[in-house]
Amino acid sequence: MIHEAIKGLLLPFLGTSLGAAGIYCVNGRTQTRLSSLLNDAAAGVMVAASIFSLLLPAFSHTDGCAAATLLVVLAFLAGVLLLALWDRVSARLAAAGGVDHATRMLVLSVCLHNVPEGMAVGAAYAGLLAGQAGVTAMGAFALSLGIALQNLPEGAIISMPLGAQGMDRHRAFLCGVLSGVSEPIAGALTILLARFAVPVLPHLLSFAAGAMAYVVGFELVPAMLRERPMRRGILCMAGGFALMTLLDLLLG
Repeated sequence: MIHEAIKGLLLPFLGTSLGAAGIYCVNGRTQTRLSSLLNDAAAGVMVAASIFSLLLPAFSHTDGCAAATLLVVLAFLAGVLLLALWDRVSARLAAAGGVDHATRMLVLSVCLHNVPEGMAVGAAYAGLLAGQAGVTAMGAFALSLGIALQNLPEGAIISMPLGAQGMDRHRAFLCGVLSGVSEPIAGALTILLARFAVPVLPHLLSFAAGAMAYVVGFELVPAMLRERPMRRGILCMAGGFALMTLLDLLLG
């Protein structure tokens, strides 16, 4: 059973890594073109993920309780405010290795998004290891597989824009991979500290949704609106939203 849990925790990380490996499939000129398209698609992906992967599961844990619902909403606002604060601080820092500010914010947002998703997988396997009724090995694996498939585009929207900015392919791939490291770590900690971690999972889900909403609203959408033709960016955003919605609804 422990081996099943380890496989389940590593599967979403593998999905992020495979997505990041997409940088090896395109040349430099294509990377530049894809970078713009992926950033636009990332806005749609992140909007769908924040709604279907984070906010809706968070509210489902409130059971209609007004106080619990309020705490979830406050956690969302806390995510927005923390990212706004980080945005202001990081904007004053020199970009490291040629990575622009928007990309740093995107990497941070994906890392934050992966924490509650990793905790969700960890909570499922914690229930399985504890022998909870209604928790099956197949159900826990299906959750892990669904998140892994959702992570494929997330790995790509990290590594390919970095490559387009001139970063070495190996380093860009490594950055994409590292953006998913928080997921298995969060899952493992949830299994070890299930008594304390599971009760706050809805708030972490909502917090991550707020962080993603800030990045979409203040970084990705403004960049998309500056592009010409603007119609292409909007279509890419809609495509990203549709793709992530399908993955969430069919595999969630």
